[in-house]
Amino acid sequence: MSTKLVEAETPIIPLHECRRFIVDCMLAVGTPKSNAETLANILVEADYRGHYSHGMNRIEMYLSEIQNGICNVNAAPEILKETPATAWVEGHNGLGVVVGTFGMEIAIQKAKKVGIGLVVCKGSNHYGIAGMYALQAMKEGLLGLSFTNTSPVVAPTRTKHAALGTNPLSLAAPGLNADSFVLDMATSAVAVGKIEMKNRTKSAIPPQWADLDTGALHPLGGDENNSSYKGYGLALLVEVLCGILGGGAYGPNIRMLGNFDMFADLGHCFIAIDPSCFAPGFEERLSDLMQSLRKMEPISTDKPVLVPGDPEQLHMDAVNKAGGVRYVQDQLDTCRKVAETLKVKPLQYDLH
Repeated sequence: MSTKLVEAETPIIPLHECRRFIVDCMLAVGTPKSNAETLANILVEADYRGHYSHGMNRIEMYLSEIQNGICNVNAAPEILKETPATAWVEGHNGLGVVVGTFGMEIAIQKAKKVGIGLVVCKGSNHYGIAGMYALQAMKEGLLGLSFTNTSPVVAPTRTKHAALGTNPLSLAAPGLNADSFVLDMATSAVAVGKIEMKNRTKSAIPPQWADLDTGALHPLGGDENNSSYKGYGLALLVEVLCGILGGGAYGPNIRMLGNFDMFADLGHCFIAIDPSCFAPGFEERLSDLMQSLRKMEPISTDKPVLVPGDPEQLHMDAVNKAGGVRYVQDQLDTCRKVAETLKVKPLQYDLH
């Protein structure tokens, strides 16, 4: 992952202004302020961490689903069944970020009481970056895991036709002195949002990402000779934990993004683990392992060995130094059109 800010010639926009714009857009379509702020925080965090595919890039998608009645912005998630360590949650077709934040909070509460919390949700919508919920647990000193199923855009190994989602997974774990391990990845060769970003910059789609005939994405690995069956298997692992365990839609039964003829009924799974229930010194050992990897001799001197979470931290450092994020010109044009349509204050930035 590149740690550079996109398109150096585009203006720098402060993170607080990005949040303001998203909140205003969501309020304009009837979203309660608290839910609008939850969405804004998660989308801006994605851009801050360098995941531009899942930040402001997705504002049109959320607005479109709301305006077409396919997502209920007023819905509150509900616990259907629970034990001291588990909970099954109904999202009532609410905003995925609201369902997700609720689900992980329940998992955190249970982990603090009994050492582990496992929460599965159904009836939800797109929840942004998987890592946001893993980080939610990590900030409480816990290990956090987050999974979600998604629209079927990935072709299983040995077929060209899509049947599974990009089905991302994330693990965040605390080390010493705010050093942390944060894995956030799709189980496909690339996330759908990366395709969207290529389209925004009118760039070609690499053949390793998708079948150019059917448009279906490849599983992680690309093709069978390069172990795509492992990505395929990981996608199914996520599906078992989400759609199958939760009783919502799964695999090819999930609606495609942009279709408004049925609810998404996405499933999420959240796990929080208290490391103090196990061997003492977890944070020390994790930091020791990460530092030993970082100190290894790199193949290329200009590309040091990193661990998951390092590219995001480098990007956040760059954003902090610059005073904000940069978006590609097509994204700025999109935001201007959205502002005009919704009659909200446009993104404010200095052109000089």
